[in-house]
Amino acid sequence: MSELRVTALNSCCALSKRLVGSVLMLTLLTGCTDIADSFLDPHGPIAAAQKLHFMRVTGLTMIAVAPVLIFVPLILWRFRYRNQRARYLPDWEYSAPLEIVMWGVPAAIIVALSTMLWHSTKALDPYRPLVSDQPPLNVQVVGLDWKWLFLYPEQGIATVGELAFPAGRPVALTLTSDTVMQSFLISALAGQIYVMPGMTTKLQLLADAPGRFEGENTQFNGTGFVHQKFPAIAMTDTDFDAWVNSVKSDGIVLDDSSYGVLAAPSTEAEAHQILATSSMPDNALYFSPTQPDLFSAITHRYHQGRPIPPNAQPGSAAFAPPRAEDTPKPAAETETPQ
Repeated sequence: MSELRVTALNSCCALSKRLVGSVLMLTLLTGCTDIADSFLDPHGPIAAAQKLHFMRVTGLTMIAVAPVLIFVPLILWRFRYRNQRARYLPDWEYSAPLEIVMWGVPAAIIVALSTMLWHSTKALDPYRPLVSDQPPLNVQVVGLDWKWLFLYPEQGIATVGELAFPAGRPVALTLTSDTVMQSFLISALAGQIYVMPGMTTKLQLLADAPGRFEGENTQFNGTGFVHQKFPAIAMTDTDFDAWVNSVKSDGIVLDDSSYGVLAAPSTEAEAHQILATSSMPDNALYFSPTQPDLFSAITHRYHQGRPIPPNAQPGSAAFAPPRAEDTPKPAAETETPQ
């Protein structure tokens, strides 16, 4: 019996050490990379509010959890087999103060957590526009296998593998999917939102200062899932204008043929090998001009009242991407005679 109690005591102590160690390690690792990827290292008002909410919830929860972690080892030690000073009370069965604490404290915690959750849900509504003296930058997002397509309708450009926007200016994302359900997340800036074919969801974000933040899909969707990440880059207004001009000058036309290549199951790197020109960066695709109604066409083609043929459905095993001869080829580069 004594060996069993000692083993239980050691297990509880080891669990406590692991829990504390994991929290400390997670806190330290949030600042070890040059690209922010956690709401614990927030770079915008939404992520900062989420971190505050998380800390408050954790603090309230620890009111119930901490006594368990502390007193279970103490009780095991106090009432160990060889401790003759421990009182043995086989007839004890009720204590009013103890009952009040055991039931009252958890009930109060539940009420407090429910109230906090209700207020946070309203304050962090992803559909609610952010209050700002600047108009939002509208970006349309399409989830594909295994990449994200970003459409800038006001600028007439599109990108794959890179989301850029001005720091200090709200960004209003409208999202959908042209394949299976996916989950969009830029943890250091905003929360997570699901995207599904035929439906649109919205997400607001804002970066306090220029920087790079990791965006990703958190919903498993096949073999290329692990590669469906992208940098979200906050820039100064001047740098953003220059970036838009570079996309317009270096991009290729986003038409039915080039979109068909993107819709085929492939990672951004694989699509880059097919569509990229030498003037594009190694980890992104640029498109200009784009079809003004492309996002609406993608969404509404699921509203026709009939199934989409498998060979025309991105994500389907029978999907037929454009033939090689239909793929737009970059213009041949010629040297200017000296």
